[in-house]
Amino acid sequence: MAYATGPCMCEDAMKGPFTADHVCDMVRHIYSGRVQFHNGDGYVAPGITVHHVPGHSKGLQCVRVMTENGPVVVAADAAHYYENFEQRKPFFITIDVEATLKSYDRLTELADGNMRNVVPGHDPMVMKKYPAWKPDTDGIVHRLDVPRAD
Repeated sequence: MAYATGPCMCEDAMKGPFTADHVCDMVRHIYSGRVQFHNGDGYVAPGITVHHVPGHSKGLQCVRVMTENGPVVVAADAAHYYENFEQRKPFFITIDVEATLKSYDRLTELADGNMRNVVPGHDPMVMKKYPAWKPDTDGIVHRLDVPRAD
């Protein structure tokens, strides 16, 4: 929130991923009590935690969910695509490359060393590697709590 409402938004190259409407919606969610801020790592609910993984942006967090298949780490923007963390190729919009590379290590550590349980935030391959929740949700809602197919 500090980034999305701060001086970086004066630069076209930095504000590209944001819209004023999205930021205003987030502020509304804060005022309605729907948002919890965590400085670093934090507890969300039983089996669900958030973890600080800076690099792409300063306050970025991933989500770790305990499943029967072990911990699944939803990387969000810490790894946009599989190739980002698997081949250690940071996404081109990154404020700190060194922190990004360290965060790739942290993603794998949070997945108990199982890189296959790290799910990137924007890779369309996620829909191919994980089954749809139901037949009519293919391409929309997929199960991340089962082993991925390759």
